[in-house]
Parts: sequence; C-alpha cells; structure tokens
Amino acid sequence: MAYKYMLYEEKDEIGILTLNQPEKRNALGHDFEEEIIACLQDSGKRCDVKVIIIRAAGDVFCAGHDRLEILNQPLESIRRLFQTSFNLMTTIRTIPQCIIAQVQGIAMAGGCHLAAGCDLITAGQDKARFGMTGLIYSYNCSTPTVAVSRAVPQKKCMEMLMTAHLYSAKEAEAFHLVNRVFPDDKLDEMTFDWAKEIAKSSKSAIYMSKQVFYAQSEMSEWQAYHYAKEMMAMAGVSANSTEGFTAFLEKRQPAWDESTPF
Repeated sequence: MAYKYMLYEEKDEIGILTLNQPEKRNALGHDFEEEIIACLQDSGKRCDVKVIIIRAAGDVFCAGHDRLEILNQPLESIRRLFQTSFNLMTTIRTIPQCIIAQVQGIAMAGGCHLAAGCDLITAGQDKARFGMTGLIYSYNCSTPTVAVSRAVPQKKCMEMLMTAHLYSAKEAEAFHLVNRVFPDDKLDEMTFDWAKEIAKSSKSAIYMSKQVFYAQSEMSEWQAYHYAKEMMAMAGVSANSTEGFTAFLEKRQPAWDESTPF
C-alpha cells in the first residue's frame, strides 16, 4: 500500500514503519496519525509480522504535533487532533505485535510521547534526544505525560515537564525511558537484529506477554495475581506452550503454530 506521510515494508517477520516527513521534522498532524493508525491496524489484522519498528527519515525522529494544526485553531479541531493521538496510542497498545521505537534524533513533545507509547525503545548513542518541551511555548505536554509517567519515575517525569530539557540517549536509558542504546551508524542494523531475536518466539506468546503486561499494570496486586493465574493456566494448555516445552525436553527447535496470535 502506498502512503503519503510514511513508508512501510515487511521482511523476516519484522514490519518497518518509517515516518517520512523530514522537511517538517516528522511533525504529527491529524492525517499523518490517521495513516499510521491505518497501517498498524492493517498489520495487526493480517499478523504477518511479529515485531514492528517505528523509525524516522531525516535528522529528527519527531518534533511533536504540527503547530499549525494547533495555533489559532478552534477548540473542536484541537480536540479532534488529540482524539486521533489517543486513538494512535490505543492502537499501539492493542495490536498483537511488539512495537519498537527506533529513535535516531530528537523526539520531543508528541514525538517523545510516540516513542514512550511504544513497547520498547532503542536510541542512537550520540544523536538521539528525548524531552517534553511544551513549557517552552507555555503549552503543557498533557498527553505525553500519560505515556512517559508510566515509563519513568514520577520525579523524573515532573523534571522533564518543568525544565523542557532534552535528554541524551544515555540519560534516558539511566532513568528507564530507553531500553537499548546503539551506535548511531549501527542503529538500523542492531535494532533489526533485536527485533529478530524477539520474533523467535511464537505470535501467541508475544501477544499474550504484551496483553498481560498492560492489563495487570492497571490492577491492584490482588487482582493482578488472579488475572495472571488464569492467563498462566490458559497458556499452559495452548498448542504453542505444549510445543515449546516438548521441543525443549527433546532438545530440538520448536515448530510454532503461527496461524493466529490469539
């Protein structure tokens, strides 16, 4: 499928979605986000890949939302823009694939939100930067706060909001926003290799791991254990878990049933 604002390809069970508006620093507008949503939903329905990498063309990963879709716009239009942002984050959370944000440059405001909303983040060692920069414009990063506050300690999130500072990849790794920091010139290669490592497991196991993680994080400890108990029981009688345990005992490679992730 041809896209206007982005590129998408699939290889070796990995999907690669590239934000492709470098002349606008990959700023997110309503139509851009709708296109990303459509692509992710299509990939989620087909489930031909197990992992999706979201990366960007140019020197900036994403400069946030397009200011021209906010400045001097009516309340209804701005609300519509951020409803679409909410829809995008919900899509990222709910499709079966593990989604990796591959950040090669600045990810600020809504760009930091997009990265933080993904399941995992890799970053280029020297050029990647992360920040919630809204206060520069006297415009609080309310939606980015949702994803970032669930990824980093509370005081660090508040610091990011109040200072509007851009943090390096190593700094972001230290406060647990970033999972892996790779050399800039090997970011593509090493992120793809990491995605292939994740894709060694079955579709059903990847999806259940993602589903359980986000579901239990919203529960009390008591609720989470009861939910997790049931999920462990269901996984224990599944075809792929049976195959996985059997292959381990027989010292062979498993042959997954990849007909469905559910």
